[in-house]
Parts: sequence; C-alpha cells; structure tokens
Amino acid sequence: MKAVCWFGTHDVRVANVPDPTILNPKDAIIKVTLTAICGSDLHLYDGVIPTMEAGDILGHEFMGEVVEVGREVKKIRKGDRVVVPFPIACGNCFFCDRELYAACDNSNPNAWMSERAYGRPVSGIFGYSHLMGGYAGGQAEYVRVPFADVGPLKVPDSLTDEQVLFLTDIFPTGYMAAENCDIQPGDTIAVWGAGPVGQFTIKSALMLGAERVIVIDHVPDRLRVAQGQGETTVLNYEDDDVLEALHELTGGRGPDACIDAVGLEAHGTGLDAIYDRAKHSLKLQTDRPTVLRQAIQACRKGGTVSIPGVYGGFVDKFPIGAAFGKGLTLKMGQTHVHRYLRKLLAHIEAGDIDPTFIITHRLPLASAANAYSMFKEKQYNCIKVVLQP
Repeated sequence: MKAVCWFGTHDVRVANVPDPTILNPKDAIIKVTLTAICGSDLHLYDGVIPTMEAGDILGHEFMGEVVEVGREVKKIRKGDRVVVPFPIACGNCFFCDRELYAACDNSNPNAWMSERAYGRPVSGIFGYSHLMGGYAGGQAEYVRVPFADVGPLKVPDSLTDEQVLFLTDIFPTGYMAAENCDIQPGDTIAVWGAGPVGQFTIKSALMLGAERVIVIDHVPDRLRVAQGQGETTVLNYEDDDVLEALHELTGGRGPDACIDAVGLEAHGTGLDAIYDRAKHSLKLQTDRPTVLRQAIQACRKGGTVSIPGVYGGFVDKFPIGAAFGKGLTLKMGQTHVHRYLRKLLAHIEAGDIDPTFIITHRLPLASAANAYSMFKEKQYNCIKVVLQP
C-alpha cells in the first residue's frame, strides 16, 4: 500500500509499504477514506520530537471503512464507517475507567521510554514516534487499529467524511481546551494560535458560553477566519504589544482564562522569543515557551491557563512565580478524545457547528510531501489540509 513516511527533518515521502495485518484478536483494519495533516505533525516534520525512525508512517487524524476485524471485536464490523481517536486506549485500566484515555496504562508497548522521560508511561498514539508506541499512522491506504471495540466510533450516513474527520483530534482538542477553563457567563477567553486547534478552541469557547474570545496570531488568513466566528477580537502579535493590549481590552484585570494552542515551536518578537530560538537551535532547550510565558503573565488572578498545544520536554525561564503569585490553575495534556466523541457528534448532527469551515486544501495522498511543506510555510492561505488516499 501507499503511505506517508518520515525519513528525517523536512523529509516525508509517499512510499510503498506492507499492508497492515491483524496482530491481536482485538484489532481491526481500516481502509482510510480521509486523513489530515495536524499541526502536531509539523513537530515531527521539523525533527523536534525524538525517537522517530526512518520509514515510520505518519498521521493520527484519519477515518475510514472497516475491512477486517479480529475474532474478539464485537462492537464494529466489516463495512462500518468509523472515526478513530488519535490516542489509543485499552478501555479497562485505572485511567480509562476515569475517562482519562490519553493516560491509558496498557496501550503503549514502549511504556519504558515515556516512563523514563515523564516519570510515568503515557498512552500510545498513532503515527507519533516510538516514545508514543511506534504505531503506524493513518496517512496511508490502510491502518491497523488496536482495541477496536474501544476507540472507533461508527458515524451516520447523513454526515460526510469531512464533517466528522476532525472528531479524531482537533475538534475534541479545542473543546477540551475550552472546557478546562470552566467558562462562566461573561468570561473573556484569550487564545494564542489561530491554527486548526485554535479555531476549534475559539468555536468551543463560544459554544460553552464565553462572552468574548481574544485571538492572538500573526497570519492574516487565520485571523480573518477567527474574526468570522462571532464575538471575537483579534491581535496580530507583530503589530500589537500583546500583554498591553490584553490589559486594556479587559479593563486591567486580564482574561479570565488563557489558552496556549501553539505549543513547543512558538514564535514571537520579544527578547524572550529570541532567547528561546537561540537555545532551541543549540539544543540547549527542547521547547520554546514564548506563548506559555505570555499566557501566564496575561491571565487574571485566580484564572486558568489551558494548554492543548503540544510540549515535549524542557523549557527555560518558566514564570512559576507569576503562576503562584496569582493563584493560577494550569490544565494541560493530550486530549481524552473518546470522552467527547458522542457529545461533539451530536453537535455536528444538530447543525451547531460545521467542522468543514477549517478546510482550505484538499489533495490526494500522493501530494503529501508538497502538502507538508505548504502547511509548514503557510503558503496559499493554507490552514488545514485533508488528504484522500
């Protein structure tokens, strides 16, 4: 079959690889009908996530048709059309029982790697390094899905693939990021990053009752999409002093919650951003926390900083004093996608949201290398790319 494979920094290729097979009686094989490039995939593309190996198949946002199931799979069957959450969960461990699916104890065969890096093992993730299990991803014609009675969700024929594809990751990620803020009527929420996750975060914050969302980015096309979502105010960090602008827009109090939808490869214009890039380029720091610092500094006293943006290792100059002094709550982590699937599917069916608003480019899988470069460089007004095998 054809699959998008990683061969090094900024080197992805569509290659011929062996078809997946059933390895465990709880597995299913999915024929991929639609997949997407996630902003998190760019961290792999840029070579900043360790434990990638040449030939690894990329992709964790995918859906398709069930073509084969293991003998212990009961809830889905051949011919079903399903979306597949990006974290892999067993459904039976301590964490899955508490709907903390991205913390599953049993789905990462390389648990020792993440235990050494993070103190405890984390769940497996499709197509996202051997630290996260070494699973083949879904930017391919077919993919093996473990624990097939736990993850895949059958979707109704009344909805198109494009309408449900983002249930696999970025819609639940944006929703959990907003939910983590415990939004109350009248709240002002600041969101750094107007990429795909940021756009769903904005939409989710408004759906959950925020009075106003302030969006910080520097890409005009992304800011235009954000501005069209409702009660939003946009700031271009290249033109505005973000902390000063947020101070003025909130009457000196600060946003009730701040959301970092950027993560470890943040950009900025201040001295701290220059410092971060220098340390990052010299491999003296794994992540660039430019946005995270701003979010902590901007947030009102007693507020919440929510972090859906991916961080992988260590950061410098972390303003723990500001977080402590203001009594902030920090909530973060990989999304427990399974927890949100049915709720968000109902929102789509009810017409509360049409997730296709985020798609700017539709390309065949064979164009994946060009698609990655275009998405990375934000060329041709690119916000979200979907790929069709």
